[in-house]
Amino acid sequence: MCRVLLLNGPNLNLLGQRDQSVYGNRTLNDVELELIEFFKRHDIEVSTFQSNHEGELIDQLHHANEKFAGVIFNPGAYTHTSIALRDAVEAINPPVIEVHISNIHNREAFRSHSYITPVAAGQITGFGTEGYLIAAFAMLKLLNNI
Repeated sequence: MCRVLLLNGPNLNLLGQRDQSVYGNRTLNDVELELIEFFKRHDIEVSTFQSNHEGELIDQLHHANEKFAGVIFNPGAYTHTSIALRDAVEAINPPVIEVHISNIHNREAFRSHSYITPVAAGQITGFGTEGYLIAAFAMLKLLNNI
């Protein structure tokens, strides 16, 4: 069975609590369950992982190279600061789709630069938590499952 990793970075464990005007009221668990159900309809298994620690995210990307056909990744604030995460995305074979709940390009200037985008298969930004579902659809296209 094909497998996809849903990987979330710092502070995404606070979805539903953190600045709802920017991030909405859905929890990370809500998002995870929605993607699990979506992919299940396409015979794809989803594993989820969230961490506030950069090294744990890098380890998950390294493991994804051997175990997953693709990765949907919201690196959170590490998007704008982590060359190490960028290098980990570049180093693995599965396609990585970068997701952001808010539109990082129309927020503070420091948020508009992503180290991840140049090495990702694509970026979904600004569609709220629905961006994860958009990324899931895009992943299906990349994996030729539709």
